Parts: sequence; structure tokens; C-alpha cells
Amino acid sequence: MNENLIVSLKDIVVDFDGEKVLDGLSLDIHDKEFVTFLGPSGCGKTTTLRVIAGFITPKSGNVFFDGKDVADLPPYKRQVNTVFQKYALFPHLNVFENVAFGLRLKKLPEDVIRPKVLEMLETVGLKGYERRSIHQLSGGQQQRVAIARSLVNQPRVLLLDEPLGALDLKLRKEMQLELKRLQREMNITFVYVTHDQEEALTMSDTVVVMNGGKIQQIGTPQDIYNEPCNAFVARFIGDSNIVDGVMLKDFLVNFGGHDFTCVDRGFKPNEPVQVVIRPEDVEIVPPSVGALVGLVRDVIFKGVHFEMHVDVEGYEWIIHSTQASQPGELIGMNIGPDEIHIMSRAEV
Repeated sequence: MNENLIVSLKDIVVDFDGEKVLDGLSLDIHDKEFVTFLGPSGCGKTTTLRVIAGFITPKSGNVFFDGKDVADLPPYKRQVNTVFQKYALFPHLNVFENVAFGLRLKKLPEDVIRPKVLEMLETVGLKGYERRSIHQLSGGQQQRVAIARSLVNQPRVLLLDEPLGALDLKLRKEMQLELKRLQREMNITFVYVTHDQEEALTMSDTVVVMNGGKIQQIGTPQDIYNEPCNAFVARFIGDSNIVDGVMLKDFLVNFGGHDFTCVDRGFKPNEPVQVVIRPEDVEIVPPSVGALVGLVRDVIFKGVHFEMHVDVEGYEWIIHSTQASQPGELIGMNIGPDEIHIMSRAEV
């Protein structure tokens, strides 16, 4: 077994009331990696996390930890800790005692507990907060206490189930960077669950896109965004224009009534395909020099860019541009070879 493989799931099946929540799921997680499970509600991401933690016993399949099958080990015997969206802090204990709780359960002496807790509070930016009551803390500070409480036990793997869901947008963004920093500093594996695409792309080394109890794609954030393997991934990760086309031959595709050079190959001649183009990859030009011509339906200001909805040959395209066209205006559209991504119709 690969020596830096820490968790390995093999053919995991979980069903609730006869309905399959995980359907033969297999996944390898490497040591010191930041892995994010991404997908819509009900896709099985939290269930997968709970299988790793030991809170759910799969109907069939194996859970390996460092090469040993731990499927029958209870949660407290696994080298993992979990941080939930509801932080589950002890309201009657102050910050210090919340963080020290797991160490006290292990009956460690006070002269070991105290420096560990203080060091961990400093790491999460709560130095000087030891005596505060939980009620005196903001949501973001409570989140940091929950993370400190989990990390002070030095787990090999930290599981985080939508931990930033209750925070406001600005605090969420701060905590995303904070978690990434913590993961690097502590040098442990983080497995993170979210339905927020931007969060997954910002924080992760590896993104696991899930839907319907199955893994749709595994890859780096760049791979997932730039090379989606099917229409679900293309639609779920950011905005995408997905149009029907025909792969005429290697490196040449036809869509929207026009032939385009592309970088894809290996399709049959004249094979029907789907073409994925990200909204920011469409260049707006005068209609006379555009490969495609579209009619602008509406324009929405998004702060960094304008989002335009454009009618092209019966398809509604989304285009992101720093220059706004006007509703009712005809525009030309050019798309470079590297900006065109081809998928088989069978993968939809």
C-alpha cells in the first residue's frame, strides 16, 4: 500500500431505509492533504465523513487507516477528530477547559495539559482568551475554540463538516484562509465537507465532487474547474455554457454553426459531443469579426464584472466581461482553442 496513503475507502455501501446513500464508493486520501468533499445536499458527502469517523458502519465495504481495516473500531479509537457546523462546545466550561477537555479524558497531568492548550489557543489566534466564557465569544471565535479542541489531541486526520456554514461571508473568507494556514502548520490531513464551490476551490489540494452517492470527479481545484469530466461537474463548479456540437476530427469541433480549433482529440470523426465554455473565456468583439454573433438579453452588474445573458442560435449563453454591452445589442464572440473543452454525450 502507498506509504503516504492514510485513509482508504473500498466499495463502501451505506443505505438508510433501503435507499442507497453511498453506492460502492472508493476513495484514497493521502497524508498531509487538504481534501474537500463537494456536492449538493443529499449527495452523500457528510455520510462519507461519518464513515471515516466511525459514526456510521457501512452495510458493506472496507475502511482502511494506515493499511489496517478499522471498520469495526469505534470513533474514540480512531486517530481522527471531527468539527461540526454546530460547534458542540460546553457552555458551562471556559475556553481553556473546552480545549483541555480531551486531554483531561486521557488523564494527562496538568503540567502537560496547560502548555499544550495555551500553545493551541495561540495557534488559532485566541491567546489571552483562556478564561472567557463561551457566551462571550463571537461565532468565529467559537469556531476557533472547536478547532483548537480537536487539534490539541493531535489527530492524524481532522474531519470538518461544513464548519463555516453559520458564519457571515466576510468571516467565512477569513476562516477559509485560517484553516488552510492551520493545516499547513500542523502538517496533518484535513477532510472537509462543503456545498460551496468557491470554498472548495480556495482551500483544497484535492476536490472530490459527489452526486447521488457516487464520486463524479477527483482532482486539483484547477483540474476540476478547467477539465470537468461531465456536465454535472461543469454545471456545479462555477458557471458553464454547455452547447451541443460535433467533433469533426481531432482538434476541430463545430458548434453554433461555426468550426472551431480546439485542443481535444481521440473522438470519432463527426461524433456528437457537448462543448463546455466558461463565461469568462468568451472574448467580445464587433459582430463583423466574431465567429459567433449573439443578441444581448440582459446585463447584471456583479461588482468585479458584468454578467450578460446572450442568445446565440437558440442557446442562452452567460458571458462575464469587465465591459458591459447593452440589452438588445448584437455582439461578436470569439473563443480560443484552449478555452474549449469537449465532453462525450455519453458522459452527460
